Amino acid sequence: MNESGLWRFSILLGIITPVALADAADALENKNRYNLFNPTPENLLRELATDRPDKTEGPTTVDAGHCQFEMDFATFTYDRTSGVRTKNWNIAPFNIRVGLLNNVELSLIFQSYLRETIDDRPARTMSTLSGIGDFTTRLKINLWGDDGGQSAFALFPFVKFPISTGGLGNASVEGGAIFPFSIKLPAKVDMGMETGISFLRNESGGNYHEEFVNSVTFAREIIGKLSGYCEFFSSVSTEHDSDWIGTVDLGVTYALTENLQLDCGCNIGVTSAADDINAFSGISIRF
Repeated sequence: MNESGLWRFSILLGIITPVALADAADALENKNRYNLFNPTPENLLRELATDRPDKTEGPTTVDAGHCQFEMDFATFTYDRTSGVRTKNWNIAPFNIRVGLLNNVELSLIFQSYLRETIDDRPARTMSTLSGIGDFTTRLKINLWGDDGGQSAFALFPFVKFPISTGGLGNASVEGGAIFPFSIKLPAKVDMGMETGISFLRNESGGNYHEEFVNSVTFAREIIGKLSGYCEFFSSVSTEHDSDWIGTVDLGVTYALTENLQLDCGCNIGVTSAADDINAFSGISIRF
């Protein structure tokens, strides 16, 4: 390229670059125009943000017009209390998250197959229940931080519908609301927090009681696409004679692509009312 050609190229580049940057900025500012029937373009998608594997829900929503499928391959729960040993298998429970608006998503959660075995050694009895679990629908509304910033916050109402079979569940409609918050800390640490309230049927089958949930989680990249987290979870019920539940949760995630992530972890009970151990592995895919 001769000198005059170089000058022409430089001038052209100087004109095109600001226009391109302005178009990109304008597109980001106008993401609110996208919805379920007018999907967000691929180049404007947020970084993959999942509601698993930790218990703390994330405040970030799925981009409008896109779907995110999050599933456990399997979860295993074990608890031993006063000689009674309880084992639970939950096979392939999944959560379908659908972006309705730029800051609103709908979640549909299904418990595909449950199997519970109770071994009461003092009574010398054993019972097994199996079937499908209940169905839960949730609506996540991000109030800030969906598309940038150091923090994010959302409102997360939910309702559980009793569709379980095989004697599982309590045959009651239950619901509540969750308020998840996240913030970026120094040293590339992400902190998530959650507080929530649920209205649950009493074990006696009578009235409802409140259950208050709080959790905090810290996540950080370990190496490359491998990240880890550590979490503390607490649940306190207002039902008579109930004990508070506390767990320490550990896990890792591995991002195979921008839209595909694997995970595994273990939740360890630290109070008598909590399950002793809950191990799981799963996957998250964005479409």
